Amino acid sequence: MSILLDGRAGVLVQGITGRAAAFHLPHCESYGTQIVAGIRPGKGGQFYDNRIPIYDTVAEATKNHSITASLILVPAPAAADCIWEAIDGEIPIIVCVTEGIPIRDMARVRARLRDSRSILIGANCPGIITPGEIKLGIMPSYIHRPGSVGVVSRSGTLTFETVWQLTQRDIGQSTCVGIGGDPIHGLSLVDVVRMFNDDPKTTTIVLVGEIGGEEEEEAAEFIKKHVKKPVAAYVAGVTAPADRRMGHAGAIISGAKSGAACKIKALETAGVAVAKDISQIGDVFCEISNKNPCAQP
Repeated sequence: MSILLDGRAGVLVQGITGRAAAFHLPHCESYGTQIVAGIRPGKGGQFYDNRIPIYDTVAEATKNHSITASLILVPAPAAADCIWEAIDGEIPIIVCVTEGIPIRDMARVRARLRDSRSILIGANCPGIITPGEIKLGIMPSYIHRPGSVGVVSRSGTLTFETVWQLTQRDIGQSTCVGIGGDPIHGLSLVDVVRMFNDDPKTTTIVLVGEIGGEEEEEAAEFIKKHVKKPVAAYVAGVTAPADRRMGHAGAIISGAKSGAACKIKALETAGVAVAKDISQIGDVFCEISNKNPCAQP
């Protein structure tokens, strides 16, 4: 069961004629994702792969199709405008994979989201997948399997590593959400943990954080007060030096609460089992779940 999307969702792709779409769309479709339309200004009236209608604007696409979600695969200079257009089109779920969007642009988008009905995942994220049903993003399909573990992460590659460790132990996932590593983004760790906590089909939660910002501390406080389900976590960047960006634009120690040690302490205080190394996340999960002992990878 998914917390946000299932296999019935009709998907719009913004930037459907670009190089990123040419690579990722076939993988999404082969997984079962129903792509019903695409956007490329100036190419309205044409078809992608002789099948999928292309429109100049989101308004035209939503007028002609039932669209539940949008996948944005455009270069950084145009990405914020694409998100804005999807919000104006009242598309419920917006997934933006694009990296490098200017912070000023994302601040404008974040303000616009407050008065909208849309949910933004990203930017600079791998997307969202409901194993066995729908994939909206760039994650490798084969590492996932259906199950009851909710995974939320600020890091794309660490999401993949975490999921692979679970799958190797015969542990399936309900939904996996990569929220993105930029300083300003859509869904937060707290938002997704809340959804998993409310989802009756998600029995256990895995959270992957990293240095920068205070989202992990906020998630820890929420978990301490509201979450009754077992939670395992890993926080990247234990050895990262202060004031030096690590990978993501948002992964930089810039305050008393933004280092890995503070995040780990907050999570452990909230009763979360924290892996000391990413290679141990699967084992830590097994220790807190009802699947102990887990199958050996």
